[in-house]
Amino acid sequence: MQPENIHISNDKSLLDLEMIHDFLTNRSYWAKGRSMETVKRSVENSLCFGVYENGKQVGFARVVTDYAVFAWLLDVFILEEYRGRGLSKQLMSAIISHPNLQNLKRWGLGTDDAHGLYQQFGFTALSKPNNMMERK
Repeated sequence: MQPENIHISNDKSLLDLEMIHDFLTNRSYWAKGRSMETVKRSVENSLCFGVYENGKQVGFARVVTDYAVFAWLLDVFILEEYRGRGLSKQLMSAIISHPNLQNLKRWGLGTDDAHGLYQQFGFTALSKPNNMMERK
């Protein structure tokens, strides 16, 4: 249950793209230097989740999916000054319980530092990393 002053929404018109871009390009370890154009394009082509406290956006995540088989979770963050209050857990609960994301066969994500959070929602380390491939 979310406190009354916390709201999680999929409404892209509410997203603060300037704040998202600033965090990703300047404060994240995974998206340093990402352009505003890339942020806008990624938001347009993803299922996005904004976390709001008293109407101010304080967190973000997006999911890339085919809505049938697979989803990839990306760009998950809560602003530093709002951490430690369970907002990331509320965000993850909203994502995992979203009606359009039910019955997917596989979810994926990459993280260097939030394994404990994602494990609470059923994510595990790959058992066979040698069967995964990538192209950079």
